Amino acid sequence: MNEVQNIEKRHVIVYGYTSDELASILKHFEKHLPDYIKIAIEANLLLSKITLTGKHSGIAILRFQMNRLHQNLRDIFTKDVISDEDKSLAEVLGALLKERELTVACAESCTGGNIAHRITQQPGSSNYFLGSIVSYANDVKTHVLGVPQKYIDQQGAVSREVVEAMAEGAAHLMRSDCAISTSGIAGPDGGTKYKPVGTVWIGAKYGSKLVSECRLFKGSRNDVIEQATAHGMVMLINLLRDTYEEEDDLADE
Repeated sequence: MNEVQNIEKRHVIVYGYTSDELASILKHFEKHLPDYIKIAIEANLLLSKITLTGKHSGIAILRFQMNRLHQNLRDIFTKDVISDEDKSLAEVLGALLKERELTVACAESCTGGNIAHRITQQPGSSNYFLGSIVSYANDVKTHVLGVPQKYIDQQGAVSREVVEAMAEGAAHLMRSDCAISTSGIAGPDGGTKYKPVGTVWIGAKYGSKLVSECRLFKGSRNDVIEQATAHGMVMLINLLRDTYEEEDDLADE
């Protein structure tokens, strides 16, 4: 008679790694897995879900090993772990905002409302999401969000000064606790030598904290939009968790 096989799953969602980087990092970890536990990696651009699946007749030993290995995975990626459950970025961000009774607004240029779309896909998002200004035209950036015209004239619409002013403007206009802003070149045209296609400035604001980064994303127009969307949410998640760390950006290279 066949023994009943218990099945357990554990998840870790990490951000910032390519498929090849994850494979290299996890090579040693995977090599030492018990034969009754398997690992699977689902990579979507720079957001990846690592899943451990265990099958064993002994539930106690299975859960012990799964919990131990789950913790090992979290230790490997430390601050790059977005969630240790199977949750989307919008779910994680929404839970943080709801738990702390905070609100968020967006000021989007190159992402065209995609951040607002992702956030509002979550049930209950009306508790924390106030709205978004899709400031695709520079006139909207200046006349609606209050971005000083001199920033656009001197630095260009795709710049630190503009994206930070956009975040400030959205938070002020909608009286939100937090804000995410984007301004970039999604392509396939519009790039220059100094600001190639895929260049995106992203801002995140929480209370008095305001940070911005310049990223160079690869792929199609939609890939750039999705990566900028994800990166903006990750920045705000890290600000809320007080784990945000300044990174070298494209403008400093």
